[in-house]
Amino acid sequence: MIPATILDQVPDNCSEALALALASGDDGAVMEIRWCNRAFCRMTGYRTKEVVGQRGTILIGVDMEQGDHLQIIEELMNWEQFSIQVLNNRKNGESYRQRMTWTPLTDPEKGDHWWLCSLIEIETPQTDAARPAKSGTAIPDQIASVSLMDRICHLERENARLYKLAKSVAKDANEDALTGLANRRHFEIEIKNWVERLRTQGQAFAVLYIDLDRFKFVNDTLGHDAGDRLLVAVADMLRGLTDPSDLVARLGGDEFVILKELGSSALNISGLADDIIRAMKSPVTFDGKSISCTASVGVAIANANIESPERVVNDADTALYHAKSQGKARWSFFTEEMHAESIATKQLASDLLVACERQEFVLFFQPVIDARTGRIASAEVLVRWQHPTQGLLLPGAFVGTAENIGLLKRIDEIVLADLRSAVALFDDSGVSLPRVAVNLSPGRLADPRLIHDIKTSGIAPNRLIVELLESVYLERLGDTVQRRIHELEELGVTISIDDFGTGHASVQGLLKIRPAILKIDRQFIQPIVTDEKTRALASSMISIGKSLDMSIVAEGVETEDHARMVTEMGCDFLQGFLFGRPMCATDLRDSLIRTRGIYHCPSDTGMRDAIRAV
Repeated sequence: MIPATILDQVPDNCSEALALALASGDDGAVMEIRWCNRAFCRMTGYRTKEVVGQRGTILIGVDMEQGDHLQIIEELMNWEQFSIQVLNNRKNGESYRQRMTWTPLTDPEKGDHWWLCSLIEIETPQTDAARPAKSGTAIPDQIASVSLMDRICHLERENARLYKLAKSVAKDANEDALTGLANRRHFEIEIKNWVERLRTQGQAFAVLYIDLDRFKFVNDTLGHDAGDRLLVAVADMLRGLTDPSDLVARLGGDEFVILKELGSSALNISGLADDIIRAMKSPVTFDGKSISCTASVGVAIANANIESPERVVNDADTALYHAKSQGKARWSFFTEEMHAESIATKQLASDLLVACERQEFVLFFQPVIDARTGRIASAEVLVRWQHPTQGLLLPGAFVGTAENIGLLKRIDEIVLADLRSAVALFDDSGVSLPRVAVNLSPGRLADPRLIHDIKTSGIAPNRLIVELLESVYLERLGDTVQRRIHELEELGVTISIDDFGTGHASVQGLLKIRPAILKIDRQFIQPIVTDEKTRALASSMISIGKSLDMSIVAEGVETEDHARMVTEMGCDFLQGFLFGRPMCATDLRDSLIRTRGIYHCPSDTGMRDAIRAV
């Protein structure tokens, strides 16, 4: 089978007879034909199946002069492009003159050597002795010779054009079209070469894996043209910071990688990482707009005991993941501890796949209380993983991994499917749970089946609250997600923004979604009793929500002072350990029966314990 990298180098619309032959690595004159075009079959008289698999000697006819044959062998062994005009034979034995051009090609992935053979038939001029004499009509030999030379010059120009085109295609195969950097294919070849030099010459090197932070946000808000301009600017910046001996490649999307010799110290590696982080903090101007996009970098050193080229790249990628988890816009050196964590993460990812198949997730509920009446208004649904060996795991132990491997949407589907039986448990017990709130990932919001799943879930849409994480909703708010939010609202589902204040909050973003409920994150609620600045900040957030006609939920209410102060600030609903920790469905049902749904007495806090004792 001919590799695509070779076929890509053969012009599709070439009129010449073409054949591709795989050459021996030891002798360029030893080859096996693997492909030919239709023009080749028409000229030689051979069918494709008669040619493919044959030795290259099938191209040498019985009438070819021995000197020409030997010259062809010698040129093939030199492994250079050449052309020669020869007398050859078709399959039926008919002799004809042809110009034979051989062009060497190399497969950049496997390193195999190939020959591209181009054949052009040349009209043989008749001699005076061979044609009937007509008085006064003989064409001088000089005219025939000039005509033939013109034809040969034309063919040589055409061959030169094809050779230039082949070089251009080979260049394109190794170069990123947007930035001009090396592409992934070229990088994969080079990393093997660098590792081989490390093993044979001890030439240690570093891999710097670079990923832009929130690049998708640039594309979604300013358009792909702006995103492309940013990528080109990053490529230019990396060229300026690296040495000519370094390899800089774009692997795709917003991922870049640098191969750099270690030298006598790792300081030049850490210095380069520092320079990249610093340079990326400077905004890029595009059509009068300023684009800001930081970067994170993972660094790994290739040592002499390296097992495979993939290992050092994976190590750099692991270090990159660590840098992003630490807050982005920074770099990290790979350590063996990271490797151990990476192995544990891979095991966790494998366990998560099994968990989805075995339905190992359990729903927990935390009450949300009406600040005016003290009655339960809703319950937030929280997922727990009943791990077969590690016990009950909180979301923080697995949600990040689930998001990285694309399982969050599947977990959301499981939660919504299980929610129906949980809600039925409350209804069948005769207790009042007016609404339930579920967190949905951006991937699930983009799922066209979401509306259908809600309609067929058996849960009335007006009892369902969909919570969007404020820390991600602005970054992921594409047209599809925004359209799905409007569909949910039309269905009767309530939209809530969770953890407000922890991400990239803006009034403009709130106006895009216009949620019915705004939840103030617990980190802004817990300090308000003793910290005046935090109290003022929380009050401002509440005022923003109120000015946009949103109901406000205060998270992290743990004391009576918390409850009193946030109620006075204008919060409509309260959530926190004061009213109950997250609990399974049966425990919440029992709690609702015991308290008759009343968890707080705003006017008489002293009655709370009495109500709990009922």
